Amino acid sequence: MSYIVSARKYRPQQFEEVLGQSHVSSTLAKALDADKIAHAYLFCGPRGVGKTSCARIMAKVLNCENKPNPHTACNECPSCKAFNENASFNIIELDAASNNSVENIRTLIEQVRFRPQQGQYKIFIIDEVHMLSTSAFNAFLKTLEEPPPYAIFILATTEKHKIIPTILSRCQVFDFKRIQTSDMVEQLKMIAEAEGKDYEVEGLHIIAQKADGAMRDALSIFDRIASTGDAITYKQVVESLNILDYDTFFRLVDALMAEDIGSILLQFSDIIRRGFDPDHFINGLAGHFRNLLVAKEQSTVSLLDLSDQLKSKYITQSKLLSADFLLTAMNIANQCDINYAKAKNKNLHTEIALCKMAKINRAIDLKKQTKTEDYKELKTANKQTAQQSYTATLAPSTENPTDDITQKTVTVLHKEKPSIKRLPKINSLEELVMQVAEEEARNADAGEEMTDENLERLWNEYVSSVESQATASSLKNTIVRFEGKSVHAIVPSQIAKETLLQEIPLIEKIRKNFNVNDLPLNIEVDITQFPDFAVAEKPKHLGPRERYEKLVEVNPLVADLVKKFDLKLDNE
Repeated sequence: MSYIVSARKYRPQQFEEVLGQSHVSSTLAKALDADKIAHAYLFCGPRGVGKTSCARIMAKVLNCENKPNPHTACNECPSCKAFNENASFNIIELDAASNNSVENIRTLIEQVRFRPQQGQYKIFIIDEVHMLSTSAFNAFLKTLEEPPPYAIFILATTEKHKIIPTILSRCQVFDFKRIQTSDMVEQLKMIAEAEGKDYEVEGLHIIAQKADGAMRDALSIFDRIASTGDAITYKQVVESLNILDYDTFFRLVDALMAEDIGSILLQFSDIIRRGFDPDHFINGLAGHFRNLLVAKEQSTVSLLDLSDQLKSKYITQSKLLSADFLLTAMNIANQCDINYAKAKNKNLHTEIALCKMAKINRAIDLKKQTKTEDYKELKTANKQTAQQSYTATLAPSTENPTDDITQKTVTVLHKEKPSIKRLPKINSLEELVMQVAEEEARNADAGEEMTDENLERLWNEYVSSVESQATASSLKNTIVRFEGKSVHAIVPSQIAKETLLQEIPLIEKIRKNFNVNDLPLNIEVDITQFPDFAVAEKPKHLGPRERYEKLVEVNPLVADLVKKFDLKLDNE
């Protein structure tokens, strides 16, 4: 028997076997149970997540002759056997990447005309449908919208944004998502056990992470490593995929903590010798710092998409590092990545970043020490200033005691103070909230009383300062008053409302005058409040005869001209 790759050998055969897409498979299964089958479906999502598999399962179930339940195929009837052997004439798969012309769609439309030879439905699965040309899409529209009752279309695409809206509106759209690493690891365990392969969970984790959410890619990597005949170990996977393993980063962080510059440079040199790009390495190191930061809190450990053994190693190393160190190291790695393309000597650029990371703890300690010394200096300076002021006050001149006290006191108080500034200390969030509330209360006391009279006076003052006559006229024809904690304005027209909405300075002036930061303006259009407001009469539509008579009124010679040349009006 010829070799079959795992992606085909272990392709899901029932909806329950579809990995990581329960939101899609359960919906399709319930639709089959309720016998509510649409004529067109569109499956969207990344590669290798089960779009075509779901389409094939649905096509197989629809034509199954002996279903154990409405959403499960029997695999025994002639239709199921023909499908399993890829010999079914009622299920037609088309690759739109290579069949994207109008002629290909016309051929498909011709096939739609013929009823199924076996089973109830004729199903057309079109993969990579976004590759169809615009002309092909347009040729397909009518058939997709009103196919015969036995025809069902299942379209699949990795680029939903390229599908024209007229196609999207004719389909039931299902969005597939990337498969979680943990789900992929469990599937790989099952396959490894079925194939009789020994494995290490860490190795399967590396395969799943490298696949980036695509189960088909994970199975391709699995087959490549399993083909060597050896057990699937962590070391073998790392060597086969030529990726930087976790131990490399753990050892490097140990050297950074010890400030061992020599060991750091040697390890980096070994990484380059193994063929890894410095930029790839620095990004991996930044990710390692991120994982260590996440591992520092018990509540965030679940964010680590790793095996339990690796999680334990991250938790252990994170306890040796401060959050300040990790945040600073991440920032240095990020800046190194940003400026990497500009650097002429890329290895040196990365080595400088590593040396900076090695000195982070010393810089943090120096900063703490400087803060302590600054505090002591400020405390000593304040104490000396107080003593000098006290001494000067107690030593007046015998000739003019009052003047002497004043002079010496002023001299001491104007003495240059240390240039060390400190923000007010806030001990707790509650204290900060209390200070803000007190500040708002003080500001509220300073504002003008919120009365309609004060509002109208302020409004008129603003109107008199407006340069535009049209704006001033519109604002004059406005009724304003307070309604609770808001300003209510009544205007005669929509144009007046739009004019008022553009007067931002007026709204800010009201808020400032009454000292209310959040003072909404509600505008109502009500022409009944303005009896003197003239509304332009809508011009009456005149017919040919009325227009002619109006023209004659203006110039009687027009009638002579019409009579002389025997002219006739339109519609006469």
